[in-house]
Amino acid sequence: MKKILVILGGGRPKGNTARLVQAFMEGAREAGHETELVSLIKTEVKGCLGCNACRYGKPCIQKDGFNEIVPKIRKADLVVFASPLYFWTISSRLKAFIERFYCIAQEDSDPPLGRYEKYPVKDSALLMTSADDFFWTFEQAVSYYQFAVVNYIGFQDKGMLLAGGCGDTNGKPQIEKTDHLKQAYEFGKDIYETEKKLK
Repeated sequence: MKKILVILGGGRPKGNTARLVQAFMEGAREAGHETELVSLIKTEVKGCLGCNACRYGKPCIQKDGFNEIVPKIRKADLVVFASPLYFWTISSRLKAFIERFYCIAQEDSDPPLGRYEKYPVKDSALLMTSADDFFWTFEQAVSYYQFAVVNYIGFQDKGMLLAGGCGDTNGKPQIEKTDHLKQAYEFGKDIYETEKKLK
């Protein structure tokens, strides 16, 4: 059993991304994993101030919800980043959350190329929805996830579900008209399936 922490970075409470997340979590629970959801609509996390007061091992000085989430990050085996597509990338709420990882960094005397410090080693995944479904729709978001979360923070990518074509941005959520909810359920259910087979 794995502990899976899902960070929902905005969108409507009953919108496409929220539905995608629920389907993923249902699949993960079906496979025997423990899941927890943190909505950044309900839990405010401000962007990093760059003040360096948190270096190293000190909590962030900002009085918001991030310090309450830190123990959940530390306990999790997998952190899932979920966001609707806003202006061709992840939501500002989710980006602010990722920026705040700065305060859980530890000093590293010999960091790998392109990194200044070390972070807890976790698995990660990306869930996204959008109205558009062009071949380039998610390029900026995927690039940010790869550079910031995988390459820099050093999380181990377990995959992405990029759910395009979920309806008009001015209309009601239409993700149920696609195969994405089924895909999300299967993604959650099978995300550690390879490891089971190797044991």
